[in-house]
Amino acid sequence: MTRAPKPSDLYDLRVPTDVRLSPDGRWVAFSVKSTAPGQADYREAVWLAPADGSEPARQLTLGSRHDTHPRWSPDGTRLAFLSDRSAVMQAGGGAVGPEERPGGAEGAAAPPAAQPLADGEASQVWVLPLSGGEARQLTHLPHGVRDLGWSPDGTRLCVLSTSETTARPDRRRRAPGEPPLSDYRFMDRLQYQYNGAGFTHDRFAHLWLVDAESGEARRLTRGAYDDGAFAWSPDGHRIVFESRRHRDHDLDWQQDLFLLDVDSARVTRLTGGRGRREFSAPAWSPDGRWIAAVGHRYQGRGPARHDVWRFAAEAEQQGEDLTAATDLLVGSGMGSDLHGGGGPSLHWSRDGRRITFSAPIEGSYELWRVEAATSRVERVTEGRHYVGQVHQVSPADGTERVAVTVADPTHAFEVAVADLPAVLSSPLGDGALRQVSDCMATRWADVALVAPQTRWHEVDGRRIQGWFYPAPARDDGRPAPMVLEIHGGPATLYGHSLFWEWQCLVAAGISVYACNPRGSEGYGQDFVRANFRDWGDGPMADVMAGVDALVADGLVDPDRLGVTGGSYGGYLTSWIVGHTDRFKAALTARSVNDMTAQMLSGDIGGPMFGTEEYGVNPWEDHELYWRHSPIAYAEHVRTPILIQHAEKDLRVPITQAEEFFAVLRAFRRPVRLMRVPDETHELTRSGTPFRRVENIVQVVGWFRHFLVDGRRGLPPLPREKRVRP
Repeated sequence: MTRAPKPSDLYDLRVPTDVRLSPDGRWVAFSVKSTAPGQADYREAVWLAPADGSEPARQLTLGSRHDTHPRWSPDGTRLAFLSDRSAVMQAGGGAVGPEERPGGAEGAAAPPAAQPLADGEASQVWVLPLSGGEARQLTHLPHGVRDLGWSPDGTRLCVLSTSETTARPDRRRRAPGEPPLSDYRFMDRLQYQYNGAGFTHDRFAHLWLVDAESGEARRLTRGAYDDGAFAWSPDGHRIVFESRRHRDHDLDWQQDLFLLDVDSARVTRLTGGRGRREFSAPAWSPDGRWIAAVGHRYQGRGPARHDVWRFAAEAEQQGEDLTAATDLLVGSGMGSDLHGGGGPSLHWSRDGRRITFSAPIEGSYELWRVEAATSRVERVTEGRHYVGQVHQVSPADGTERVAVTVADPTHAFEVAVADLPAVLSSPLGDGALRQVSDCMATRWADVALVAPQTRWHEVDGRRIQGWFYPAPARDDGRPAPMVLEIHGGPATLYGHSLFWEWQCLVAAGISVYACNPRGSEGYGQDFVRANFRDWGDGPMADVMAGVDALVADGLVDPDRLGVTGGSYGGYLTSWIVGHTDRFKAALTARSVNDMTAQMLSGDIGGPMFGTEEYGVNPWEDHELYWRHSPIAYAEHVRTPILIQHAEKDLRVPITQAEEFFAVLRAFRRPVRLMRVPDETHELTRSGTPFRRVENIVQVVGWFRHFLVDGRRGLPPLPREKRVRP
């Protein structure tokens, strides 16, 4: 017996992240994120699975709070990871040791709740011996650790931390009558805040060197800029890392790769050449002669295509673009509200001939590899799926083994492993990806999910791909109502991935249609740039043509249509209802409504985003930005619209919602503002569990009111605050 999905099923979701193969390729370590008791937080634990799938995956750490970033020592005998368990120990007293017994923590009693220690200092490096015993805390940096990586000889680790020294901050209490210290904030540069992190103007991430036995730590880099992803050279003498160490770095998005001599701490820039550039995800070739990276050199007129590049491991290199001829967009952002995807990563084969990477094609996210010497690219996997996080090793037996997270429109993310042959006669199908985790087990076993129909249509000579999730026809034989879903970005994409919101809409009797209009990733450079200076009319034509095709095919009720989207998708939703009355209801989420305000506020405010998307800044052409702002057309809105926005959103500040609401209400339009406290721009993907569930409840309820029940006035406000399934 099966049942329809419901919003509260999200509480049962377990998502694998941080996938890492052991050096010999026999084991996969990964972190599993799940809802904590009380539905107000998450827990994360490290799991372990044999790469051949011969045994079920087992939980390795208790995950009393957050155990993440598992990293194997080079000899495979130890597993380092990040954990904030010290906060639990301080709250509950004593060690948390017995969880390190493999498989022993499932269903264990929860330890006492605890608040995080100040400044994030609870997130530290712990090391677990795989032969048995408890994990021990290795680092005690005051502001915690963000990332870590073992040196090739296993004697040291490089970690990323915002700590300036190893000294604990002075937390002395104020003397009676003594005034508080000033809490004013002074900013001399832009980009002083970041969505999800808050104010970052006085705290910068730098590289530290940590002894793997004593935990003694030494800072390697310094300065008023953030250092990011890094990788050790094969000989252990150098580290390559990404950073923005140039003058006026707050006025652009340029990012370079730098080489650090570990002994002297001398830093030199790797990526040279004139003009702006952005490179990330560095990876050394096995012989230490080359460094691969994902990136581009800015070309203007819209987003630049990210390719796989190769640099000689010396200072001031121009580099060579290995994937320029393919028109793939490496590391593009695939949408999912469950999220288990990750950023771009590159992996060399043992002989240094090939580099594995991931990129989307026609809505599928696949593995590819490029020959470093010839730039020949071949597709490694093929299916209707989303290959997310990727890790690859080269065991001594000569094989190339890769571990990934993978999902599709009716299955949540799991961990899978595949062996890559030296010669590919054809891409590996889904059968070659052997699943080694069962994170969901039987949690959604009785839930009936709807698979989409892939559709294509053409607008202005461009082929537009979309996905239609059909709800059953109504009792009178008429087709079901439908909601048009629009992705953010605008340079991201929809594809063969699972969206719980969409499944819940279908369960409520409402079909869903989603497509990738011009400006989306995954269809080449010209397509992703096709919305330059045109966020509204062109993309609207693309999505509306998809709706028209569904109506013409008799698949949806043309009199009961809804539209929704988040971020840029919210922008296009607000734009659409200001230009047509075809929709009976709309929900605009975390949306851009005033283009000038958006380009000048929040964590991307400044002279960057506007010039990339429109070629000029608002102060250079105010009229252009006003014409392209949905708020300019608010007087024409007749569609009932719910405006959803999180109050701690720094990517699209909540003033965007407040402005649109104020104008619509002044015109006495049918509008409601839904403010979500204590959440960021990532509410629907990684927000607090009960608020994610509540958001889907409100989305479904709003469209059911207008499209299924056929009501016209605003729905009544909830009688109680408690979230219902």
